[in-house]
Amino acid sequence: MSPTIYAFLFLLLFAGLLAYFTVRVRAGARPALRRIRAFEVLRELMDRAIESGRTLHLSVGVGGMGDRTTADSLAGLSVLNYLTEQAAETGVAPIVSMADPTLMLFAQNAIRGAYGDNQIEAQEAYRHVRWIAPQAAAYAAGVMSILSLEDAKANVMVGNFGDEYLLIGETAAWRKVDHVGGTSDPNTLPFIYASAQETLFGEEIYAAGAYLSRIPAHLGSLITQDAMRWLVALIILGGILVTTLNLGWIWPIMAVLAVIILGSIAMSSLR
Repeated sequence: MSPTIYAFLFLLLFAGLLAYFTVRVRAGARPALRRIRAFEVLRELMDRAIESGRTLHLSVGVGGMGDRTTADSLAGLSVLNYLTEQAAETGVAPIVSMADPTLMLFAQNAIRGAYGDNQIEAQEAYRHVRWIAPQAAAYAAGVMSILSLEDAKANVMVGNFGDEYLLIGETAAWRKVDHVGGTSDPNTLPFIYASAQETLFGEEIYAAGAYLSRIPAHLGSLITQDAMRWLVALIILGGILVTTLNLGWIWPIMAVLAVIILGSIAMSSLR
């Protein structure tokens, strides 16, 4: 078979597993997720801000939509969805900042969905969505001003960031602001780790919808990705054995192992 057919079969298997696990979650199954401390702290930040009478700042990064930074920007918007749901219940809207104007529209749409028919509070929450500047350095200066002048209790930064993160992180640390950050850029992660109380490393930011909002499709996607990682590992191992040792008979064994592993993941991940 051609590589295209193999790719199609792989995609078909992924879609099938995703649909199966999503349906199971919607039916009430409880997925067993590993503990990520940053998400636990993030759930508490809005409560801390309300108790202190101060605001919370969320940055969705310097990325945009439609380019290589889209995935990180969507991760930041997932965090925004969770925070706006809490804000709609408490009446305290977070300050949301971004460097790309297209993200401003998505942020306003998230607020609209959280507040529903309560247009008066939604309009008030819109005032806290701020497009600062498209240049990274100028955006960092704007966020530093927010942290200083708005007297923010907490600072959450999830999205695409570069060297400008260090300027913002240093300001948050200097003002003793509760700080959670995350990005997929390995060059920026050391800055986050050095300045934030809790860090989301790499692909952890893409799990925000599953950990925070418990969205069934996101939970099903996490379990499906774990299953497919095991499958890919078995295929690579089988290919190495066949190529180096000429063990063509190993493929049926690998197929049985794959079925066993997928079954065990389905049973252990969903309770």
